[in-house]
Amino acid sequence: MRLKRIVLPVGVMAMVLFAAYGSYHKRDTAEAKGMTNKVNHIVEKVAGDTKTAVFAGGCFWSEEAPFEKLDGVLNVITGYTGGHTTDPTYEKVSMGTTGHLEAVQVRYDPSRISYNQLLQVFWRNTDPTDAEGQFADRGNEYRSVIFYDGKKQQAAAEASKAALAAQGKFDKPLVTKILPVSEFYQAEDIHQNFFRTHPDDYKYNDVASGREAFLERVWGDDREVRELESPYFRIDKDERLKSLTKLQFAVTQQDQDEPPFQNAYWNNTDNGIYVDIVSGEPLFSSKDQFDAGTGWASFTRPLEPDSVVYREVGGFISDETQVRSRYADSFLGHVFEDGPEPTGLRYCTNSASLRFIPKDELAQNGYVKYVKLFQGDDKQ
Repeated sequence: MRLKRIVLPVGVMAMVLFAAYGSYHKRDTAEAKGMTNKVNHIVEKVAGDTKTAVFAGGCFWSEEAPFEKLDGVLNVITGYTGGHTTDPTYEKVSMGTTGHLEAVQVRYDPSRISYNQLLQVFWRNTDPTDAEGQFADRGNEYRSVIFYDGKKQQAAAEASKAALAAQGKFDKPLVTKILPVSEFYQAEDIHQNFFRTHPDDYKYNDVASGREAFLERVWGDDREVRELESPYFRIDKDERLKSLTKLQFAVTQQDQDEPPFQNAYWNNTDNGIYVDIVSGEPLFSSKDQFDAGTGWASFTRPLEPDSVVYREVGGFISDETQVRSRYADSFLGHVFEDGPEPTGLRYCTNSASLRFIPKDELAQNGYVKYVKLFQGDDKQ
């Protein structure tokens, strides 16, 4: 993986700061992954039957976003796979000596979205006729590959590729390889959720690399599989931010914590659900709320396994794992491993990031699917 041909506008300054960050950043990256693995393990237990799919389609910054917005996708991790070394890093893979490809690992709930549907999204975000890379990114690490896990995924991938070829959308043969899954190594923190943390650079990279124009030309109005997207993905975030109070903005957009014991929901005992103050996406249930004695609203788990996303933030004293809403990317709080059963987790949240919907008002506010959670419950 050579240095990105599309240089970030603040690339030089970023490299200087990155160098100064030095060993501290490396500590954050290495140690925080353990917490990520722990959280993912427990979320998987809560979610029940989850599966993974691995796709390589060029720059993993661009491959991550299309899957993150899908309803039923729990999380998407950028990383390296398909190589012959056990310690790939961005720098090593960039040199082209490890054999790894930039890829994404998609964890999904098969009861809500199928592997075939994920394949449809993959094809709409790659050039399957390019054997030497993708768009402006050239080299082995940018090749287009579907990594299958088992015979069912292999058969589905091969059938999907054959069906795409039969459509006649491309004037050259499809060269995307279909290979057995191999060890997947998570990429460094800066490469996770890049479309959220660096939205301008992400968009610039897509446009300047030629990816955006190519996909629009080939797929047109059919590029987006909108029926698979969450309704919360296309909110007008800028407009909704205008209605926030100063505190709500500081918490959700600037990652500030509100004072303990001086917030709306730290001791709430009513039944209902909590939704994101910006987007309205469902986040937590009063059924999972408990008094942790901290002065902040605490929960043992999110309302849905894919309701929240996690971001590691290193500190000079300790590492922390932020909890954020999936679609609005609002800062909600942090997750700790000192909670009660059944998960052993404590989601410590800021009330300023939340809006509470009482159980009797769920249907009229568009959350009818959650009414059944409180049926037969006499608690008021």
